[in-house]
Amino acid sequence: MKMNVAQKLIKDHLVSGEMTPGEQIGLKIDQTLTQDATGTMVMLELEAMDIDEVKTEVSAQYVDHNLIQDDHRNPDDHLFLRSAAQKFGVHYSRPGNGVSHPVHMQELSIPGKTLLGSDSHTCANGCMGMLAMGAGGIDVTMAMAGEPYYVEMPRIMGVKLTGKLPDWVSAKDVILEMLRRHTVKGGVGKIIEYYGPGLDDLSAMDRHVIANMGAELGATTSVFPSDEEVKRFMKTQGREDDWVELKADEGAEYDDYEEINLSELVPLIAKPTSPDNVVPVEEIAGQEIYQSYIGSSANPGYRDFAIAAEIVKDKVIANGISFDINPTSRLLLQQLVENGHIASLLSSGARMHQAGCNGCIGMGQAPATGQNSLRTTPRNFPGRSGTKEDSVFLCSPETAAASALFGVITDPRTLEMDYPEIPEAAAVKKGEMLEAPPKDKENIELEKGPNVSSIPNFDPIEDNFDLPVILKMADNISTDEILAGGSRVLPFRSNIPKISSFVFEGVDEGYTERAAEKRDEGGHMVVAGHNYGQGSSREHAALAPRYLGLKVVLVKDFARIHLQNLINFGILPLTFDDPADHQNIGQGDVLEFRNIHQTIRDTDTFTIRLKDADEEITVHHSLTGRDLDILLAGGIINWAKQRQ
Repeated sequence: MKMNVAQKLIKDHLVSGEMTPGEQIGLKIDQTLTQDATGTMVMLELEAMDIDEVKTEVSAQYVDHNLIQDDHRNPDDHLFLRSAAQKFGVHYSRPGNGVSHPVHMQELSIPGKTLLGSDSHTCANGCMGMLAMGAGGIDVTMAMAGEPYYVEMPRIMGVKLTGKLPDWVSAKDVILEMLRRHTVKGGVGKIIEYYGPGLDDLSAMDRHVIANMGAELGATTSVFPSDEEVKRFMKTQGREDDWVELKADEGAEYDDYEEINLSELVPLIAKPTSPDNVVPVEEIAGQEIYQSYIGSSANPGYRDFAIAAEIVKDKVIANGISFDINPTSRLLLQQLVENGHIASLLSSGARMHQAGCNGCIGMGQAPATGQNSLRTTPRNFPGRSGTKEDSVFLCSPETAAASALFGVITDPRTLEMDYPEIPEAAAVKKGEMLEAPPKDKENIELEKGPNVSSIPNFDPIEDNFDLPVILKMADNISTDEILAGGSRVLPFRSNIPKISSFVFEGVDEGYTERAAEKRDEGGHMVVAGHNYGQGSSREHAALAPRYLGLKVVLVKDFARIHLQNLINFGILPLTFDDPADHQNIGQGDVLEFRNIHQTIRDTDTFTIRLKDADEEITVHHSLTGRDLDILLAGGIINWAKQRQ
């Protein structure tokens, strides 16, 4: 059988199931990635499961989200994470070393391997010929404990790239074009595999840009071949011995097809408040901006910053503009310094920030209220920037830099200059910022500050119960809206009782008070529309509502990672059999659930009754046998303990 790259990766790691789209498969996981906003819970889960040492080939813990140290909480978490990494045998990337995805790509990625990360943009490492997937923290915990990762076998969409990118058009415009065509739901249940002669013009970091925002398509992951370009990149990192070739067989087929002629692309921009609200830059040129922001894992490469530096070199940005430069790794920052690009940026009026996620997840660099912010970040969901009433546009570094010069959205093709040529950056000496785990772990104790609390114990869902609907929502509710990031919230990631006070505050500030009232009365449920839980992999968006008594979520359909997070914490995820029934349930209604344990095992479609009304709603679940066992145990931690 002739196979594409994704099929080869899956076949080489398949431990259970059949490679038939829609069927559940179990995959051996070679590497894991955790970051500090999710890693604290992963380490606490390892402790709760009595794990002595991780079973993966490589696991890495990055500190890139919670870098602002305005009190003891974040530095306490950093000490805890370092001690946990040492205790469990995990690499530890120190604060300031950079964003997990490009650092992992530089230091630890290996073609042909699987990577599971507790960050939705883990898929960025698909640029290296890896099967790299985002998941909830507890799924990553299980992989670190040596368990397979279970997922529905995706369809494989082959995207043939032809032609060559024109001047002033770059890799960000490629993924924005994909979002323009396919929307934030277009990749659900799919792996996006890129192939074709157009790859010859895309560097490994260009491919990272495209693979990264596959998460915004809703895709399980994105995959590129491991070819001579990947080999060249690994050689620049001193790791060419780890390179292996991995390409699709000649004549390999795909479940779905798409084709993009790179030569026909123009500068694109995603308008507020969704990554798929994409139009050509020229269509909205002239709108005033307050901020232009360059950085994040969605544009992390040397070229992404160097091109901006060349555009503003010997010039000054427009008055009143905040031109924010957010380096993505310490290594990159060293290269930009040595080649004079930082000097060009600073001379233009740019503001420099430390290497990390920072403004991408609302940790600083928030825009002014009601002002337009141009960002090279991957997401522009409402409030994600840290400003509740934000107006964020997603664009390429070329568009961001050009717009900073004029103070309005600017098509970079209108600049009166030649398109800059960016030579390859010379290698620089790396600092020891990625600490390998010690060989002797016997006397290492976990360092728990006062902000680190244990994971709450949850009882299994009852067999018969009535639940009030205390919140009804529309389509495309993101995990940022379920539980925000930012400097107010992120420092409490290891403190579930405290972080629960922020749940749904961007949707309905009265939710937590109503939930607290209903918790002692048996809990509650919420109702929503399509694509519920899109965006970040943060398991806190399931864990914190569970702590507040959430037992059932009923929606039109779910985003993949959040669906699994709900199951992992014992929350019953249901969909409307007929999406039109969404309009028949109102906030305040009470629904009756009867004989649920046996019902969900016997059938995937059943009815629930609106209490005090002669009306039934038909609902559906997609739970596998393993999912049912986890759910009825009260969550995956209880399930794992029962198996010991």
